[in-house]
Amino acid sequence: MTAEAPISLQANDFQLFDIPEQFKVDSALISQRWKALQAQTHPDNFVASDAATKRLAMQWSVRVNEAYQRLRLPISRGAYLSELRGAPINAEDNTAMPAAFLMQQMAWREALDDAQGDLSELEDLADQTRTVKGEWLSIAEQAFDRDGDTAVAVGAIRALMFIERFSKDVNQQIDALTDATNP
Repeated sequence: MTAEAPISLQANDFQLFDIPEQFKVDSALISQRWKALQAQTHPDNFVASDAATKRLAMQWSVRVNEAYQRLRLPISRGAYLSELRGAPINAEDNTAMPAAFLMQQMAWREALDDAQGDLSELEDLADQTRTVKGEWLSIAEQAFDRDGDTAVAVGAIRALMFIERFSKDVNQQIDALTDATNP
């Protein structure tokens, strides 16, 4: 965008942020690079420019923000990395998961139904999901960064998506119960 550091239109998000194209990345580095890119591309820097330059600055600012949103969270970063490696997640079209994982999901759903109104049980369930999420994050990291096994990585990201949705349900119940007991 500027003369000292042009931004390539062909750059993927990792290239744009000048970070390794891998699953495990330094969150602080992503934030630092986002701020630097925003300082370079923000439309406010181009208020005295012609209309075409202003429009381009706006497009680049949007591009930088979209890349940041994809890279900052492990699940979205993993989905993007899968896509770059030719194996899109397709979570909307493909919900097949290993039977053991689906059984665990069913057991968690039953436990969530049974825990209605019991903060201790809900917190135990939240702890279980955090632990399992950590395990799946490790599987994704190993598959992406060490083994180069995109198929396993895609499965791990899809599992993490299920876990994330379930965690939100658990946390909503915890919040509702906490709010009800602390008016």
